[in-house]
Amino acid sequence: MFTQKIAVCFLALLASLGTAARASGLDSLEAFVKTAKTGSAEFTQVVTAPAKEGQAARSKSSTGTFEFSRPNRFRFVYRKPFEQTIVADGQTLWLYDLDLNQVTARKQSAVLASSPAALIASAPDIKALQGDFVLSAAPDRDGLEWVLANPKAKDGLLQSVRVGFKGADLAVLEILDSFGQLSVMRFSGLRINLALEAALFQFKTPAGADLIQQ
Repeated sequence: MFTQKIAVCFLALLASLGTAARASGLDSLEAFVKTAKTGSAEFTQVVTAPAKEGQAARSKSSTGTFEFSRPNRFRFVYRKPFEQTIVADGQTLWLYDLDLNQVTARKQSAVLASSPAALIASAPDIKALQGDFVLSAAPDRDGLEWVLANPKAKDGLLQSVRVGFKGADLAVLEILDSFGQLSVMRFSGLRINLALEAALFQFKTPAGADLIQQ
């Protein structure tokens, strides 16, 4: 009987430790959304398309910078291999492709709520995220604490997002779309709650560029 009690206590302890580990990723996400009002970082992104029959999966890499000012303002600048700029100014989401000399403008409220950007940059609080995502803790991996976010909207292009934290710091974003394409974005040099110029989150269509409004 005594041995059984020890075993039961041991199993209960393991269960409680497991619960704590599972909750830590959610805690990190909630703390990040709550405390990181502005931020900047560098990123590398690897996009891997699903393997086709008889062919290996192919990957493409890019690098750039990222800034945000919560809520609803952020800027991604892709430097290599192709220059692209994505700006959310609070009303409009702008995408500028330098090689194509083309700007696409979309109403921000129609596209951002259930996007990966909402998880790390635009959402004002965790309740707003829970309105668009089912959030759950995922097992620790690669020395990071993870959160799994499944969009509640079932008709979008996004299948799932995993967000990895190193303590309180945003480290990795893994995005799986409905076509099976995986995009892994790793952040470095993250700085939060710094003064950012408002001009970073303003966009003006370059002279001569084609403007497509959707």
